[in-house]
Amino acid sequence: MGLPPCCLRLGAGTDHGRATDRRASRQRSRRCFARRSGREPVGRGAYDSTDGRCSIVSAGHPPPAVVRPDGSVYFVDLVADPPLCAADPPFRTTDVTVPAESLLVFYTDGLVRSAARPVDQGMSELKDLLRDAGRTDLDELGTHLMTELLPPGRPHADDSALLLARVHALAADHVASWPMPEDPQAAGQARGLVRRQLAAWRLDELTTTTELLASELVGNVVRYARGPVRLRLLWGEELICEVSDGSLTMPRIRHAAETDEGGRGLQLVSTLSHSWGTRYTETGKSIWTAQPLPEPVAANG
Repeated sequence: MGLPPCCLRLGAGTDHGRATDRRASRQRSRRCFARRSGREPVGRGAYDSTDGRCSIVSAGHPPPAVVRPDGSVYFVDLVADPPLCAADPPFRTTDVTVPAESLLVFYTDGLVRSAARPVDQGMSELKDLLRDAGRTDLDELGTHLMTELLPPGRPHADDSALLLARVHALAADHVASWPMPEDPQAAGQARGLVRRQLAAWRLDELTTTTELLASELVGNVVRYARGPVRLRLLWGEELICEVSDGSLTMPRIRHAAETDEGGRGLQLVSTLSHSWGTRYTETGKSIWTAQPLPEPVAANG
């Protein structure tokens, strides 16, 4: 099926908690449909650069390693579930705080286990190698780890995969957040807040589109969900516009007829944004959209 055994999404608060769990559930369904027998380990993670939280779900997957900026290394104490096809969802999520500039290391058990090497020994060897990694270029580090852990001539118990990612924090002045009233005037207020904030960030080229996205999302929440309502903009490698509320009901795209007066809101959101999605939060849900930045603009201003 071409599905990755491990996956990590780095972003500004767009994928968390049960959203990660839902992806594992969908992946289970796809894999188990394709392979009626056998057990498939899968690990997924989502890192939020606004607060340093990393949400990880494991279905029979080894725990990822974290290399802190001071060089110390630890394996995440996962709430692990059985592999795909061996258990039914929901899969439980583990939340950990990972400091900025840390290195996240996801890997398959084939990298640390073989007929001649138990998994505990392989993980200990990986930890020692990571402790000496420092600020090594990630391409070089990946090659070094694969070479040391899988030397020529050593039998392999399984396929091996390695994923390395150095995480960065989003500056506080690149995040703007406002509580919104639960009344029909909220959509207009959202447009004004977006216009002023993007002017301050010198992202004027994105103003018109982001105003439309924000007003549509806020208007839908006021109309169909319940509070508290909050609008948030995040300026990182892309511009995120996010609206959260206190409802667990997820929106869906409707195919409105030509004579319908409404029902096109999410179609508009899907058309105007590069990507969009929903996620559960501790108090409800959030709907987010992402737009690429104009070419000359960098997230560091």
